Amino acid sequence: MSKATLYDQDFLQWTQQQAECLRKGRWASLDIENLVEELETLGRSEQKELGSYLQVLMMHLLKCQYQPERRTKSWNDTLSNCRDKIQDCLEDTPSLQRFLQNPEWVEKYYRRARREAAKETQKLPEIFPSECPYTVQQLLHLPI
Repeated sequence: MSKATLYDQDFLQWTQQQAECLRKGRWASLDIENLVEELETLGRSEQKELGSYLQVLMMHLLKCQYQPERRTKSWNDTLSNCRDKIQDCLEDTPSLQRFLQNPEWVEKYYRRARREAAKETQKLPEIFPSECPYTVQQLLHLPI
């Protein structure tokens, strides 16, 4: 079976074959094109995972701030869990820290969090600040 065909038909077997080629130094047998694509995808997925936790964290902070009367233990648990998951992401992949230091990247996830907070609270999006009202330090450590 050709490298590309194996990649398309049995991804697990392809990964095992590629790992074996790397271990044994069989460079000519590597499926370079697909290996590069998979490595790039891995990096993007770690970035998206961090963004997803950040978005949920910001959404719940907004809900707590703008609907404090509806705050529940579940919301507190979500805040705590998101912070833990973000910390795990940063410990496992320290280079992700640069995304948290990029205001445009944080704002992208804030816009989504704002939209979701509006839906969940049934408030107009305009009620919430148009730009993220939290610093990264506050996001990660603001008392809950």
